[in-house]
Order: sequence, then structure tokens, then C-alpha cells
Amino acid sequence: MPLPGLRGTDHIGFTVPDLDKADDFFVRVLGCERVYSLGPFQHDEGDWMTRQLGVHPRTVMRRLNFYRCGFGSNFEVFEYDPADEQRPQPRNSDLGGHHLAFYVDDFDAALEYLRAEGIEIMGDPVASANASAGQRWVYFRSPWGMQFELVSYPEGKAYEQDAGTLLWHPLHPQR
Repeated sequence: MPLPGLRGTDHIGFTVPDLDKADDFFVRVLGCERVYSLGPFQHDEGDWMTRQLGVHPRTVMRRLNFYRCGFGSNFEVFEYDPADEQRPQPRNSDLGGHHLAFYVDDFDAALEYLRAEGIEIMGDPVASANASAGQRWVYFRSPWGMQFELVSYPEGKAYEQDAGTLLWHPLHPQR
């Protein structure tokens, strides 16, 4: 039985080492809109931070920003002052590894823009095959090392020809 009332993804949350630098990246470089900010949050006694957020009880969440990026999901971006910090950025192959993909209408123009901004592009653009044929993608890194993906499939993907369920697409969000 599915989760009652499920409508979709509301937001994706992640932590950055410097929220001001991340804000510049999201707003100036990517063109996201900062919607609001909150914080700081801390609890000098008890275990609220551990119970509610799974972090050390004396960790301070300095602040968070919520962003809206085009037509996709919202982002909740945190900056913490952790009491027991771990700094390694996980790779995709690591437990907890992740990346965020941004759909663009003009892949080549977006790629050149990122290069002009001095953003590290990881490898060369890839033309997907099989079920994802019709898609082009490339990974890139934020200034703090987090992995992102640039993706475009303006004519759709091959799997759509006979799929019972279609993945979300920014040009056809209600499909």
C-alpha cells in the first residue's frame, strides 16, 4: 500500500560548509531564487537535535536557506556548526553519495556558461543509450565539491515510447 496522500517531492535538503558561498553559487551562477532563511537553531540541553535531526546534541544549525530553481523541486540548504564534524564529500559510490541534476533546454549553451563561470566540469558530455537514449548529460562540481549534473533531452527519452509511467519532465510536469 502506498504512502497515503503522496503528491511528490517537496524539497531536497543538504549541508554546505559555507552558506554565503553556496548562496552565490545557487543565486548568481545557477539562477535559483532564495525564498527565505531561518536560524540559528541550537539546544544547549537535552537530546532534541539527536532525536529530531540525527546529529550530535550540541550541534548548532547556523542557518538554512530555501531555494526555488526553475520548475523543479525546492532545496533546503543548511550550514551547521557540528559538535562532531565529518568533512569528506561522499562520492556517488559511497553510502549517502548523491548528486543533483538540473534540466536545461540548451545543453551546449548551459555547458559553455558553466565553463565561463570557472565551474569544474567532470569529464566530457555523454549521449545516453538504451532507455535513456535522447539524453545528454555531464557532471560538474560546486565550489565546495558537491556533485551536480547538467541534463537535457528535448525530444524525450527512448523509454517513453512504451512506458506505462513517465518520469517527471520540466516541459510536461503533469504527464
